[in-house]
Amino acid sequence: MKARAKDAALPRDQAGTFHLEDFMPYRLAVTSARVSRIFMRNYAEKFGLTIPEWRVLAVVGRYEVLSPSAVGELTAMDKVKVSRAAASLVGRGLLRQSQDPADGRGRLLRLTRKGVTMFGHVVPMARGLEEQLAEGLSRTEWAALSRALNKLDAQCRALDGEDEEAAEAAD
Repeated sequence: MKARAKDAALPRDQAGTFHLEDFMPYRLAVTSARVSRIFMRNYAEKFGLTIPEWRVLAVVGRYEVLSPSAVGELTAMDKVKVSRAAASLVGRGLLRQSQDPADGRGRLLRLTRKGVTMFGHVVPMARGLEEQLAEGLSRTEWAALSRALNKLDAQCRALDGEDEEAAEAAD
């Protein structure tokens, strides 16, 4: 059953005061989606990688050996997304998954030689794309954006209960 227009209307004092296009969380989400599309198109065309696969490859490449749960924490991806991306990378011979000697049920992820080679090709492309994005801002603006994102991320983690120290970092 359709809601009547008057039933769905905002209270008079709120009507017209909210513009989605000016709402910062929305603007961040839209910009993030656009950046992800740019990266996705490049990773898919040149390397056949999805964004989750690239993130897993990048974080394992940085830390050398990680559990899937650590990958999820570092990339803010859920377990299912990490699992699917890791399985795909293992299947392509880019990652090796082994049992965690400290935890018989746990798994550890490492890059294979092929994965190290791929990582070596993908990182320069990622840096190049980041440089292209940065061209739209001055160096001062880019640095300010980086600082602001660090503070915003810390505040989000604090609000989400992820990190009690995050709130202090946002100050």
